[in-house]
Amino acid sequence: MGGVCSSLGICESADDQQNVQQTENVNDDDDDVKKSNNMVDAAVLDKLESGYAKLAESDSKSLLKKYLTKEIFDQLKTRKTSFGSTLLDVIQSGLENHDSGVGIYAPDAEAYTVFAEIFDPIIDDYHGGFKKTDKHPPKDFGDVDYFGNLDPTGEYIVSTRVRCGRSLDGYPFNPCLTEAQYKEMEEKVSSTLSGLAGELKGTFYPLTGMSKEVQQKLIDDHFLFKEGDRFLQAANACRFWPTGRGIFHNDDKTFLVWCNEEDHLRIISMQMGGDLGQVYRRLVTAVNEIEKRLPFSHNDRFGFLTFCPTNLGTTVRASVHIKVPKLAANMAKLEEIAAKYNLQVRGTRGEHTEAEGGIYDISNKRRLGLTEYQAVKEMNDGIAELIKIEASL
Repeated sequence: MGGVCSSLGICESADDQQNVQQTENVNDDDDDVKKSNNMVDAAVLDKLESGYAKLAESDSKSLLKKYLTKEIFDQLKTRKTSFGSTLLDVIQSGLENHDSGVGIYAPDAEAYTVFAEIFDPIIDDYHGGFKKTDKHPPKDFGDVDYFGNLDPTGEYIVSTRVRCGRSLDGYPFNPCLTEAQYKEMEEKVSSTLSGLAGELKGTFYPLTGMSKEVQQKLIDDHFLFKEGDRFLQAANACRFWPTGRGIFHNDDKTFLVWCNEEDHLRIISMQMGGDLGQVYRRLVTAVNEIEKRLPFSHNDRFGFLTFCPTNLGTTVRASVHIKVPKLAANMAKLEEIAAKYNLQVRGTRGEHTEAEGGIYDISNKRRLGLTEYQAVKEMNDGIAELIKIEASL
C-alpha cells in the first residue's frame, strides 16, 4: 500500500496504517488505536461542512447534489479508509465544481465500500440501473469478428475509438499514490509495453524530461494529455506531475496507452474511418497481452476498478467522431435518439467541450452491469440507427 492520503492532498508514508480495519466490532483494547488512526482532522471537517452548505444552496445538477442528503453527509463525514481517505477526498471535486455531471471520485478502491451510501445510488443512476444487490458479469469480449465497418462509404464517421481503463493491483488510485509509487508503476508499465510485438509494437515516452520536439509531435497527433482538467485537479489526481506519467503508441499510431493520467492505465485503440471491427479486435488483443504481464485491480461486484465511478465494470468506452448535420440541427432530437440507445453525445474533444465543424463524439454510456461485448454492441447498434435516420432526413 505504502501511502496514506489525507483530505488536504498530503500523502505520507505510514505503513502502520495498513492494518487499520473499517470494522465496528473491535475489542476495547483496540478502541483507542482505532480512534487515533481514524479521527478525521478538524480542518477537513470544516472544509466539508462549508463545501456541503454551498452545494446544497447551489443550482448544481450533479448526481452528488442529488444523492448527498444531510443525513448521508452526517453519516459519512467522519469515516476514513485504511489509506486515510475521507469523504472530502471523495466529493471535493463536486464541491468545487458545481457544474460537474457526477462530482465524485474514489481516492482508493476501499472508498467504494467505506462510502457506499453515496457511491451506490450514484452508480445505480449513472449506469442505468445497477442496484446494491447487483453484480457485474465476468469479463467477456464476445465474438470479436461480429463488428464490421459502420460507414463503408466514409460519409459520416471521421474516426473510431475503443478504450478501457485499468488499475494495477496493489496500488491505490491517483490521490493516494506516493512519488515513489508513481515511478515504480511507470517502470513496470514501460517495460511491459516494450515487450509488445507485431501490430502493437511501439515506443514509450515518459512525460518527465520530454524534449520539446517529442512533446510537439505528440500534441500534433492529439496523443499528449495535459495536466489534469479542473475536475481532476480538485480531486487531487495531479500530484507530483509529471512524475510517473507517460504515453506509449505503436508505430502505426493506432494503439495508445496513457500511464497515470486519470487511471493507472488508459488503453486505447483507434483509427480513421468507421471500421469498428478492426479497432475492437486490436483493443482486445492488447488488453489480453498486457494482462498476462500486469495484474489488474478487479472486484467481484464492480468489475474492473477505476478512479471515476462512471468507468467501473467493463471500463469500455467505444466512440465515433461523426458528422450528422441534419440531426444536429435539432440537438434535443439528437440527444433523445442517443438516450434511447444508451449513447452519450459530447463535443469533438470529449467531455466539457463544444462540437467543432459539426463533428460530435458519440459513445456508449453504460459500462457496468453488462459485458464488454454488450457495451460495444450498444454503441454499434445506436450509431447504425443514427446514420440511418440522418440519411433519411
